[in-house]
Amino acid sequence: MRRHAFLLAVTLFAFATPLRAADELSAFPAIVALDSADAKQQLVVTETKNGKHADRTADATYASSAPNVAVVKAGVVVPVGDGTAVVTITANGRTAKVTVSVKNTTSASPATFERDIQPILTRSGCNAGACHGKARGQNGFQLSLLAYDNDFDFNAITTEARGRRIFPANPTFSLLLRKASGQTPHGGGKKLPEGSPEYRALEKWIAFGTPRTPENAPKLEKITLFPDSRLMTFKASQQLAVTAHYSDGTTRDVTSLSQFSSSESVYAAVDAAGVVKAGPIPGEATIMARFAEKFAVSSVLIPLPTDVDASVYEKLPRNNFIDGLVWAKLKQLNVTPSERAPAAKFHRRAYLDVIGRLPTPDETRAFLADKDPQKREKLIDTLLDRPEYADFWANKWTDLLRPNPYHVGMKATYNLDQWIRKNFRANQPYDEFVREIITANGSTFTNGAAVFYRNRREPDELTTMVSQLFLGVRLDCAKCHHHPFEVWGQDDFYSFAAFFGRIGRKGVGISAPISGGEEVIHLGTGTGGKRNGSSVRHPVTGKEMTPTPLLGKPLDIDPDKDPRAVLAAWVTAPENPYFAKVIANRVWADLMGRGIVDPVDDLRATNPPSNPELLDALAKDFRKNKCDLKALIRTICLSHAYGLSTVPNDRNTADLRNYSHHYRQRIRAEVLLDMVSDVSGVPEKFEAMPAGSRAIEVWTARSQSVFLDSFGRPDPNQDPPCERTSDTTVVQALHLMNSPNLYRKVTSDGGRCAEIAKGPKAPAEIVDELYLLAFCRMPTDTERTAAVKRFEKKGSTKRSTTEDLMWALINTPEFVFND
Repeated sequence: MRRHAFLLAVTLFAFATPLRAADELSAFPAIVALDSADAKQQLVVTETKNGKHADRTADATYASSAPNVAVVKAGVVVPVGDGTAVVTITANGRTAKVTVSVKNTTSASPATFERDIQPILTRSGCNAGACHGKARGQNGFQLSLLAYDNDFDFNAITTEARGRRIFPANPTFSLLLRKASGQTPHGGGKKLPEGSPEYRALEKWIAFGTPRTPENAPKLEKITLFPDSRLMTFKASQQLAVTAHYSDGTTRDVTSLSQFSSSESVYAAVDAAGVVKAGPIPGEATIMARFAEKFAVSSVLIPLPTDVDASVYEKLPRNNFIDGLVWAKLKQLNVTPSERAPAAKFHRRAYLDVIGRLPTPDETRAFLADKDPQKREKLIDTLLDRPEYADFWANKWTDLLRPNPYHVGMKATYNLDQWIRKNFRANQPYDEFVREIITANGSTFTNGAAVFYRNRREPDELTTMVSQLFLGVRLDCAKCHHHPFEVWGQDDFYSFAAFFGRIGRKGVGISAPISGGEEVIHLGTGTGGKRNGSSVRHPVTGKEMTPTPLLGKPLDIDPDKDPRAVLAAWVTAPENPYFAKVIANRVWADLMGRGIVDPVDDLRATNPPSNPELLDALAKDFRKNKCDLKALIRTICLSHAYGLSTVPNDRNTADLRNYSHHYRQRIRAEVLLDMVSDVSGVPEKFEAMPAGSRAIEVWTARSQSVFLDSFGRPDPNQDPPCERTSDTTVVQALHLMNSPNLYRKVTSDGGRCAEIAKGPKAPAEIVDELYLLAFCRMPTDTERTAAVKRFEKKGSTKRSTTEDLMWALINTPEFVFND
């Protein structure tokens, strides 16, 4: 019995203790099969030492047991003759062996267009948007963008221009080869050096009569990238290998025919040969390889070189699930978080993030004096219950949904704006909010959600907007060609657009620039015309498309049922892989300064989240809380990660995406203008708004404001989704310094400066009050002393000095940025 217990204990210990990989030299692939004289195989040689991997492909030595069968050149196995060989690889005193088999080196197999030639043209950039893939081609020669239309490209090469681009009788005289190799002047430069493998493949294809790939030939199913992830050190290199997998189970190395790109080349760049080069700072990047219409990714993580004791991360506060997931990612990078933000900073940050306004000096004093250890939690709960919350967060969504007032009319614009605000005041669950938009019917004068379909009128327009806003999927590219960085093609785009084919409209319609009439949205018959809607057809094949969810199967929808209702149910369904993630990511970005996926509405394999586990957890929690946006905001704001200081430490200075410190954000235009009005005590006046209205309440961008336009308010003449400018500009700095309107606010006889100057406050008290108004904190002793001296300056008055100080504070980064 004791013996069994001992063995059980040993077994449990073995499974509980992480096993460190043995020190070794290994090669990928271990077995190489080359089936033609043109085949080759990129090797990846890895040295494992103390559990860490290092690439040795470039500096290893290679010896073939049969040089008449296969040899290795620069890490690539190339065939010489039929037979078998063993390649011995040596690096740092360790060896690895690769078995190589070669056949069919003496039989001439023709290159075919789709399988062999199109990848060469794509890899060389011939069909890129800057070259012959542009809308009208280049110098009379046009190819489809990134080879999405094989028939078009084949005809362009072989038959257009009276067939002068190829010369089968003497392939080397073909214009296609002479220009690409630089033998004839070519604006794109030398793309295929004479004698290169790619040049020889094209030459052979022409010599064999430009054959197409047979219909029954094995189809490319996917490509894989090795390694699919790697932990690298500063300035280290890593060779990648790309393998194509076909429907008959065969594979081939296509590394030399693939295109590579990096999501963050500052951290890890990649060259045309697939060699990743790590930078000198910690971070991460996603390396994408693309071959034909397929792609694969590899994740690269570059931590700081010195390890941090595990106890440092174990002792960090964990207010909720967010903190543990953030700390886990920082631990991988050997990055430590900044200190907790001071109470005054957190107080100002929470007000601006949750309700879009500054706290009053009295509110700041009360918060700073409060000794309750739970005061931050109570603050967030209080702010979420304040009426300003609805206007502030509705303003964010009006950016995304608000139509062009010149296009749809002022009344329709107002109705949509008020509908959005009403739903945020009621804290409507987000899934219900989205369903009401997608399924909206009725008059644009009585149902604000219906204005969504007055502004975007065509199924293709609605497809791009709905997919981007509510799914985080950008389908724009797939409208014309296969998406270069995703799985979506034209079939996906127009099958999704078919959900909107039966939208009918009654009324005046659009007559820009004045479109004031009423319009009624309803379910049409799909038989054609404005009133009934029409079927959606594929632009190339002309085939009538069946409504199909992304990654789903075509749906058989009852003729009496609105396809949009089916779409809305799928979009908001718990099993939808995008819906909860994109809204969780959008709110996270608003509060934390950067999305886990950036841009926030571009979820795809080639733009992966910086912390996938965190995004999944946020989406799951959002669903658990019945799509309650307030609950999501509360969860994020109460995490310790949200309350970190913006001041970096010596280990997280370079971190821009893992939330080791809070990221400063330039404050939104409307919020900033309201702040200026609150601090100066002089309200702003807006067209089409009652007196005393705040900028955050303005319902139309046609209300004139130089301040709002300078600070990035969306242009009313742009089509939604409207992206506002969040960058800082010279125009903004000049406006704050020289704006006549700002001068009038600061110097107004009815403003705060005049009121303070009339009162009994001493200069030091005035300085404290102004700092509390603008920065929501008390000044430091140094700041107070310097400011008080301005009051003692000869010729100054109490009011003029107060005005000067307020103007100076408004012009500081601390005022303009949410810290």
